[in-house]
Amino acid sequence: MGTAVTLVKDSPPDAPDRPRAAPAARKRRGHRENLAGYLFMSPWIAGFLLLTAGPMAASLYFAFTDYNLFNSPSWIGFDNFTKMFEDPRWQKSVEVTAKYVVIGTPLKLLLALGVALLLAQSRRGQAVYRAAFYAPSLIGASVSVGFVWRALFSDEAIVDRTQSFLGFHTGGWVGDPEWVLYSLVALTVWQFGAPMVIFLAGLKQVPKELYEAAEVDGAGPLRRFWNITLPMISPVLFFNVLLETIHSFQIFGSAYVVSNATCGPADATLVYTCYLYQKGFRESQMGFASAMAWMLLLAVALVTAVLFWSQKRWVHYEEDSR
Repeated sequence: MGTAVTLVKDSPPDAPDRPRAAPAARKRRGHRENLAGYLFMSPWIAGFLLLTAGPMAASLYFAFTDYNLFNSPSWIGFDNFTKMFEDPRWQKSVEVTAKYVVIGTPLKLLLALGVALLLAQSRRGQAVYRAAFYAPSLIGASVSVGFVWRALFSDEAIVDRTQSFLGFHTGGWVGDPEWVLYSLVALTVWQFGAPMVIFLAGLKQVPKELYEAAEVDGAGPLRRFWNITLPMISPVLFFNVLLETIHSFQIFGSAYVVSNATCGPADATLVYTCYLYQKGFRESQMGFASAMAWMLLLAVALVTAVLFWSQKRWVHYEEDSR
């Protein structure tokens, strides 16, 4: 018998280890990458420091000083805040702003949600309708629209004539202290396009199977809306409520233009920012105006905190149901 020969394949010699970059070289490369990143970010950083953080820090200092834009500021402590709470016009501005927020924000969101529910259904020319309803949000904040709105709600204008035709003889809203604020509310409600688009995106995410199952169980349209639609779009609803509430606190342009730069008549449109503008740039009380600005910031922060606290009770996120 022949001798069995076993062929053994020689394994290749171990490949030499690749030379690793020295720690110092890696560190230098990391520094260069960080430097490049900071260079690309430098325009934003400069803009933030010069246009946002810097003015905010300066206004915080001015809030505790007597400063009139022409003389050097002098430290007076909390005197601006004390005068603010004792000022009847400041109290009036808080009242007008709160009334505007409480009335205008819910009406705007209700209209936006209603139109979004209609546009969520498939229909011919849907894109045209969406564009038409969204257009006021693009032009509503312009000064020209404010002048047009003032003309519409003046005496003997189209709104006044329509009311008279229907038997309501109230005159023009712009000149009536009891009605002029509602013209501003009508203007903000007219600009419902932005929240409508957000509602529309939320409605598209609701599974159709839920509606089909509810319909099989005999649930009507209102029941399906209350038990399916609202819980499913509650995160979107919360986002819109938060965003529109903050925007409502910052109203200025429409009130300033519609009132013909008077915030009247009889301080009926004296929203908070309008009074802040008067104190800061008409009366040159920049210290007082800075204190007002920081009070507005604190008020918005407080309202935002309350909304975030309340969301635990009525906002339903998908991960919560898992």
